[in-house]
Amino acid sequence: MPKSTLLQGNEVFQNSYFKKHERELLELATKGQHPKALFIGCSDSRVIPNLITDTPPGDLFVIRNVGNFVAPYKPDEDFHSTAAGIEYAVSALNVSEIIICGHTHCGAIASLYSDIEEKAFIHTKKWLSLGHKAKTHSLLALGNHAPRNELCRLSEKLNVIFQIENLLTYPYLKEKVDAGELHIHGWLYDMERGTIDYYDPELFAFLPIEELKNEEQ
Repeated sequence: MPKSTLLQGNEVFQNSYFKKHERELLELATKGQHPKALFIGCSDSRVIPNLITDTPPGDLFVIRNVGNFVAPYKPDEDFHSTAAGIEYAVSALNVSEIIICGHTHCGAIASLYSDIEEKAFIHTKKWLSLGHKAKTHSLLALGNHAPRNELCRLSEKLNVIFQIENLLTYPYLKEKVDAGELHIHGWLYDMERGTIDYYDPELFAFLPIEELKNEEQ
């Protein structure tokens, strides 16, 4: 996409959305942000957090990375932008909800089942190690000869669950969860249907979001 196209898009934004919502946007600029939730999602260009949740600017504090991974809490190791984002959202912005959102047809998950050239993808290969647990459990459940698409679909779900486990290794975060001040949710966005399934830890299953809505009514 040419740079000029993106700049033209900004002109459209200024003359349409910004003009229509100028008051709210200026209030966010002058009074600061107070997001309700931290959304940890994949960098995939097809999965846009505010778009799939129909939320306005200011509602979500968003962290996106390849595979919606969360590295375990290890403050003495390498610089880690995801950990910094989590820390800021929880300790500075005091979000009350955290959502880890995976999605179907995830390239990061598919890469777990492919040979990656280490020289060209040295950082990617190391980063993808955060998804190995999901792959291992999927192979144990379905077997080595299961169709690749079935392995990927299961791995996408298990990956969300294991990243929640990694998230709970952050001491300050775990304290808030135990105190009932912070709630963590696992979601899976279906790219072909536009729907979201949520993880129910009591049933150990991903269920349609409609069922959660019905429970809240």
